[in-house]
Amino acid sequence: MSSALPTSITSSRQNILVLCLAFISGFIIMAIELLGGRILAPYFGSSIYVWGSIITVFMLSLSIGYLTGGRLSLHNPRLTLYGSFFATAAVLLFPLVFWGDAIMEAMFLRIEDPRYGSLVVSMLLFFLPTAVMGMIAPYSVRLLVMDHQRSGQIAGKLYFISTLGSALGTLATSFYLVLWFEVNQILLTMSVVLALAGALAITVGRNTKAAAPVYL
Repeated sequence: MSSALPTSITSSRQNILVLCLAFISGFIIMAIELLGGRILAPYFGSSIYVWGSIITVFMLSLSIGYLTGGRLSLHNPRLTLYGSFFATAAVLLFPLVFWGDAIMEAMFLRIEDPRYGSLVVSMLLFFLPTAVMGMIAPYSVRLLVMDHQRSGQIAGKLYFISTLGSALGTLATSFYLVLWFEVNQILLTMSVVLALAGALAITVGRNTKAAAPVYL
């Protein structure tokens, strides 16, 4: 005999957690992209070249993240690895917070053309954390999909929530956060949020594994 109720409850809680974390990742990705223009402006200005560089790097890094996350999801998808994406992204934001100015100054002195200078700096500062956060979306889909016949519906729901987070991240950052806080304060807070989200996912994943139902 098996107990289906505990399994159902555990699965439901995991799904809610994954959706909430997908919302957070969407919020933070767009917030960082918007902050990118403000970060680069003192050295490279805020022309269309700078924004073109930022958007290009974000699109490229997200595409690589999507591809990598999709491949990783094929092999024993689990919350503990999912949580490690958030924790890794949190750590990869530290160079942007603590050494961003030094990196931009060095590139500014070495590359005269602001088009290529902003592109190189965007790669150095934003590529890795954004690529790791890009891994979250496809991995989320794999964690949520239990019935392949509903995979399209589940993916649509996930991307709705993640994109909603991105929209709110754009609005909150541009309308409020940049007026109330310094850029580094915002980035550091987002790094802490990512770390806490990762720790929560890892903890829940370990507890879920330990409390897996026993079939008699």
